[in-house]
Amino acid sequence: MRYSADPKLILRKPIHFFAFGFGAGLSPRAPGTMGTIAAIPIVWMLMQLPLSYYLCCVVMLSVIGVYICGESAKQLAVHDHPGIVWDEIVGYAITMIAVPRTWQYFLMGFVLFRLFDITKPWPIREADHRLSGGLGIMLDDMMAGLASCALLHMMSHFF
Repeated sequence: MRYSADPKLILRKPIHFFAFGFGAGLSPRAPGTMGTIAAIPIVWMLMQLPLSYYLCCVVMLSVIGVYICGESAKQLAVHDHPGIVWDEIVGYAITMIAVPRTWQYFLMGFVLFRLFDITKPWPIREADHRLSGGLGIMLDDMMAGLASCALLHMMSHFF
């Protein structure tokens, strides 16, 4: 099912502007991928911080995201509207925890995160199907980010 959103409404209301990843979620094709692309410069900048600050930012973005995504979905009357991509931004930030700040890791992290987010293997699929509200929107992407991060770290030991 395809859901449309009025771009003027999304860009005018702060809750939707953030939930839609600063407008990236308005993309008619692959809004989740566009949201992840929007995350790249944000994560690049955050990775300049010491790891402890980076982790604090990720936690803060996650907590704020539960509210933002839940409220945006409620106002749009669509649970997990495809244009809501704040969860992709946070998921990608989780993917990149404590990995080297190189284009190769950014690319591998992007591919792994999108793979886990799109395919939703168990238990990510369970979180996606069983939870509602802002936590339900956020948790599956956070789990995809954790799985991607773990795999990136495992791969770094072999390459």
